[in-house]
Amino acid sequence: MSAQKGRSEERSYTDWMSQLPPELHNNPLHNLTIPGSHDSMSYDLDLSSAIIEPDGLKKLSKMYCVRKILYKWARTQEESILNQLDAGVRYFDLRIARKDNDPDPNRLYFYHGLLTQTDVETILRVMNDWAERHPKEILILSFSHFKGFVKRYEDQLHCHLINFIKTLFGAKLCKRVNNICHVFKQYPFPTLKSCWENGTNVIISYDYPAYMHQEIWGKIPYYYGNSMDITKVQTKLCRVLERDRPYQCLFVCGLNLTLPEDYKILRYIFFRMWDNLARVLERSLPPLLLWVSQQGAKTPMNIVASDVVTQDGFVATVVQLNTQKHVKA
Repeated sequence: MSAQKGRSEERSYTDWMSQLPPELHNNPLHNLTIPGSHDSMSYDLDLSSAIIEPDGLKKLSKMYCVRKILYKWARTQEESILNQLDAGVRYFDLRIARKDNDPDPNRLYFYHGLLTQTDVETILRVMNDWAERHPKEILILSFSHFKGFVKRYEDQLHCHLINFIKTLFGAKLCKRVNNICHVFKQYPFPTLKSCWENGTNVIISYDYPAYMHQEIWGKIPYYYGNSMDITKVQTKLCRVLERDRPYQCLFVCGLNLTLPEDYKILRYIFFRMWDNLARVLERSLPPLLLWVSQQGAKTPMNIVASDVVTQDGFVATVVQLNTQKHVKA
């Protein structure tokens, strides 16, 4: 069989939520296993951007060679948001920043080391259009970090972004429940069935107080290994799942490898000058996915986020955990 024919016969996960068995339709969303992308917009980094992070490299922003190296080591995703959605990704890690001296005071971008080329509102419109076409697929959009939100304009920027989100997604937004310890029966946690019946398929997680907005959820806990060492990542996530698993709320297990934030990042990159982060991540993903399959059979996971999400069967591995072991609501 040719490789091209083999690819054409692979299962599509574009509408995987609507294709789950009926017995899972009443499971709270925190009891489903959902594929997500880490630093979802990093495929779109702008090589001409000033350096946003790490702080130690900001003063070198004018040096093209430094920006080029950072570009190579900050791109954790290779495919567009639209391709990630079509591949089956449902959780998106969206880190927000404002560009210094932007003539539009409300224009925002995404970032990971560098700013993105495409602004926030343009990408959110793409996601809204996709959600319109796939009403049974539940999207979880996590907004965080908010770099460059100077104190003087912070509230104005958050107000503008939240109002844009509410206006754009409108009735598709799922109303907030407390994502801490959900035990009150009068506020049932969303399920696939309840979302479908209510015509809602977008959850907004926002890491900034927005209590007056019923459509805006709080921060979703994100657990990760904070290391480039696969064993350390697995050990940290095992501890969370086996001892500290959050109770009845959405949470993320991040498979992402993390570069050092201090001067050690330069040493790490210097000894890998002919490599880049995407290739390192692609080499690490197969053993991490094997661990997900084995660990997921023992301890239920919720959102599993990764880099290079369209590689090596990541989405298939995560989605299939839903049917391998049904979790009681």
